[in-house]
Amino acid sequence: MKNLKLYLALSFVVLLLFTGCANMKTSKKQFVGTDEKLIAQDYEGVLKQIQAAKGKFYKKKEQALFYLDEGMLLHYAGRYKESNEALSKAEQAIDELYTKSISRAATSMLFNDNTLEYAGEDYEDIYLNVFKALNYLELNQFDAAFVEIRRINDKLSLLEQKHKKTANQLNLSKDKKNEFKTGKNKFHNSALGRYLSMLLYRAEGKMDDARIDRDKIVEAFNLQAQVYDFKHPNLDSYLERTEKAKVNFISFVGRGPDKKANTLYIHTEKDLIIIGTTEENPRGNQQLETLDIINWPGVKEGYHFKFQLPYMEMRKSKIGNVKIVVDNRDYGYMEKIESIEKVALETYKIKEPIIYLKTITRAVIKGLAAEKGKEELDKQVGGGGWGDLLRLATDVAVDQTENADLRISRFFPAKALVDEIELAPGTHHIKLEYYDKNGNLLWIDDKGVKEVSRKDMNLFESYYLN
Repeated sequence: MKNLKLYLALSFVVLLLFTGCANMKTSKKQFVGTDEKLIAQDYEGVLKQIQAAKGKFYKKKEQALFYLDEGMLLHYAGRYKESNEALSKAEQAIDELYTKSISRAATSMLFNDNTLEYAGEDYEDIYLNVFKALNYLELNQFDAAFVEIRRINDKLSLLEQKHKKTANQLNLSKDKKNEFKTGKNKFHNSALGRYLSMLLYRAEGKMDDARIDRDKIVEAFNLQAQVYDFKHPNLDSYLERTEKAKVNFISFVGRGPDKKANTLYIHTEKDLIIIGTTEENPRGNQQLETLDIINWPGVKEGYHFKFQLPYMEMRKSKIGNVKIVVDNRDYGYMEKIESIEKVALETYKIKEPIIYLKTITRAVIKGLAAEKGKEELDKQVGGGGWGDLLRLATDVAVDQTENADLRISRFFPAKALVDEIELAPGTHHIKLEYYDKNGNLLWIDDKGVKEVSRKDMNLFESYYLN
């Protein structure tokens, strides 16, 4: 009988260990080698790699993530119609998953986020409309492009409210120990979205509307210094009349942020939990540094649990400047209008307090349940060496289920740059030159000979995800 109990106890721990490993970690294997291909402009190669990963690394719960990655790569590959189809599927999935997440919030408190469907980051939901608008412009569908630009403003106006609904639902959970709250939204106005809107209104001759957008760009910089901590582009001549053709450029550089895991520890006191991290002191010993103390009614002292939190981290870019060259004449460097990576980090702060408290709640509940389970296992096997082994195996198994959700789209750019020049109507040889921060030429985007006119929009897009 004792051997049977031991077998059952071991089976339980092994099952917990393996299910934890299989389903509760974020896979990034599908991205091996993609950065090198992006630098080499091999967008079709990356696209094939990503599409081959569908079903294996992009499971059904990652369908929104797959369509975001596929849609962005199709855009860079110049397959605009297909890009819009993929980005529309991503947008629809994000919308549906948000509604679903609201309805299940109170009952999904104990699920690791990795096991849930990926509902997209806010910045992905915002900028997919920018790229859908650019796709429509390439397809000469102005009205559809306008619709996408307006959706950016609609989404920004609802951002904080969206996460407050999630917090309200989590507050209904029976497992709640503290009040769920959102962070403050400090990003309400996208200068990049307004820039595209200004160009569209100007192309339609609606100069008053174009002027409003131009003023909104300046306002975005003045009121959102945490995101726009650089000088806004010079827009003085954009709405002036001219006999020449106005030619606009938009360039996307770098790669959007990645997610990393931060491992933290919970130490309990009576009705309190202490959140900390460990670091090595000068004597070589691990030392707990307290980060937060939270009232936690009912918890006893003396427990120690480990958990992980995701955080966003910007990725390094080699690009220092982008120069416009037309007919072998330099027209100067482009100016930054949007730090997409900073918008990503800023909008992430709105839901970060929810992720923080939800993760801690889950870790404490699971940790306490594991402690109770270990006591039962001890009784079953009679303690001793087997008891120690099972307690250790249980700790490992519980740790395996506490991995941070590191899912995030890989192919949004980090920054957007713009500029406008005036050219005589007719044909011109257009190039954009990409330089590193030391002034070394990295790549030339040779657009070839293009015709520009006074009646057309004359917008040229370029990108270098380096």
